[in-house]
Amino acid sequence: MEYNNQNNALKKTARIISVAFHPLLMPLYGMLIIFTAPTFFWYVPMRIKLTLLLIVITDTILIPVSLLPFFMHRNIIRSWFLETRKERIAPLITVSICYIVTSYIFVSLQIPIFIKAYILSATVVVICVTVINIWWRISVHSVAAGALLGIVFMLSVIMGVSLTWFLLPVLLLTGMILTSRLFLNSHNSLEVYSGFLCGFAGISLLILIF
Repeated sequence: MEYNNQNNALKKTARIISVAFHPLLMPLYGMLIIFTAPTFFWYVPMRIKLTLLLIVITDTILIPVSLLPFFMHRNIIRSWFLETRKERIAPLITVSICYIVTSYIFVSLQIPIFIKAYILSATVVVICVTVINIWWRISVHSVAAGALLGIVFMLSVIMGVSLTWFLLPVLLLTGMILTSRLFLNSHNSLEVYSGFLCGFAGISLLILIF
């Protein structure tokens, strides 16, 4: 009985982590880190910060989430959890389009290049994940976690400042997310670790390119 209670508590914790750090929320968390870290971006006017955050929240969170009931009504997906590779296709395509629109808006604005590169990099990673998902069910949670760690790492490298107090919590969080996906049997080890590498390497390399 005690073992079952502990196991249920761990599963509940893993589910909370999976929801609180859902892939749709990660770009927002990335923007918040960029704006709160002790770098040049700390001094970006609050009006601009709020505008950019509103764009990210609307395009990458609210619009994709608002379309899920439509997908369920049309029997494109069976649940909110998108458990199968086939169920993920339409939502991922939708998210990719939303990211492309967000990138277009960001590129057209007079904002720091690093922020533009971040959104463009995230867009390319999302498109890659969408294409990969056609054949293989990669862990999107792990991709998002890797991308978040990548943006903190690249922010530290490019800005030339020590962001230890940002890197350590995000590194710990990344481990918790990957562990939760494995514990819930949502993915196998290959899907989880390849997802992390895709997100981390993708964001890091693409930011340098852009």
